[in-house]
Amino acid sequence: MADRRGEMVSPIGPSCRGCGATLRHVMVDLGMCPLANSYRTPELRTMEPSYPLCVYVCECCLLAQIEPVAKPEEIFSDYAYFSSYSDTWLDHARAYADMAIARFHLGPASRVIEVASNDGYLLQYFAARGVPVLGVEPARNIADVAVRKGIPTIVEFLGAAVARRLGQDGHAADLLVGNNVLAHVPDLHNFVEGLRTLLMPQGVISMEFPHLLRLMAENQFDTIYHEHVFYYSFLAVERVFRGHGLALFDVEELPTHGGSLRVYACHAGTRREEPRVPALRAMEEAAGLTRMATYAAFGEQVKKTKRKLLQFLITAKGQGKSLVGYGAAAKGNTLLNFCGIRTDFLDYTVDRNPHKQGRLLPGSGIPIHPPERIRQTRPDYLLILPWNLREEIMRQMAHIAEWGGRFVVPIPEVCVYP
Repeated sequence: MADRRGEMVSPIGPSCRGCGATLRHVMVDLGMCPLANSYRTPELRTMEPSYPLCVYVCECCLLAQIEPVAKPEEIFSDYAYFSSYSDTWLDHARAYADMAIARFHLGPASRVIEVASNDGYLLQYFAARGVPVLGVEPARNIADVAVRKGIPTIVEFLGAAVARRLGQDGHAADLLVGNNVLAHVPDLHNFVEGLRTLLMPQGVISMEFPHLLRLMAENQFDTIYHEHVFYYSFLAVERVFRGHGLALFDVEELPTHGGSLRVYACHAGTRREEPRVPALRAMEEAAGLTRMATYAAFGEQVKKTKRKLLQFLITAKGQGKSLVGYGAAAKGNTLLNFCGIRTDFLDYTVDRNPHKQGRLLPGSGIPIHPPERIRQTRPDYLLILPWNLREEIMRQMAHIAEWGGRFVVPIPEVCVYP
């Protein structure tokens, strides 16, 4: 259905979780998909649940979002993603800690709290410099790993009530960090209110999340999955924080995850706005992020990418080539399920994370093996599913050149290396 301007709208949509308005504009519809991190065992033969994966955009507050299909406790209480298995991400965390300690003058009298702190991948670098830390991590299996590293961690989902309790126990933050968590919380306002409550009067919040502008420009539709409820532009996230008395005073554009933002927030009126803030606002407006037609065009772009990838795979299999995957990342599961890629195209995939090895990818049923399997089977093509780590993976797997193996990167469009 189109409105009077020719833009695609949904006649009846859910309510916006940012402002409550009815969502009428569809950015992209990826069909029915299982939960991207619901890895299953080979013995499990029951039907997997699948859910609609459709991104709407609110014309009132510009917040891009999907309808939550599962409670956070069902997704994150026992989680398969461990941040420390990526060398690139560890380097990113180390550099951030060094920068933050210097910029915000952190020391033994400070406290750094990370929300969704995973296995202590970031806080370990603050602790090594003598800065007191606390992790807040909802997945007990991952929190236990952090504790064994010496990183104090509580098993909680952050919200206003948890933040008040932590504050009463003397755990307010001078620096409050959240890396790739803001997209995951369905109760957005309760979460941001928790951030405000947990922050010291002169403290700083640092949040990183994939940038919606880059997602669209680089065709990164595979970063859309049910665990990611929200997809943020700077314009949208600024409105959310402002509603809770928090001001975004600085912002950085980062290369991580295909293009991310790192926003810095404070209690309103406590810090001056840096020049990068109005510059990014202007850039997003110039890119059309205030116009619904911009979002609608993305859906057509995604369909073209699907067709190109399937054409490559069909041709390769027709030539008798063997293909395997690298990575059991959530983004890969969106790509495989949307494109209908199963073991008829991809023999298996590999992953360094032992918690995923021996399982099957959700939906596609593709088996997950250790990376050593690649040398044993010598495939013709290695499809890199976590394409944001392609340089790291190509270095690790450079030996496939010994038998003429080549790398395939599917996003933003199919490219074969070398």
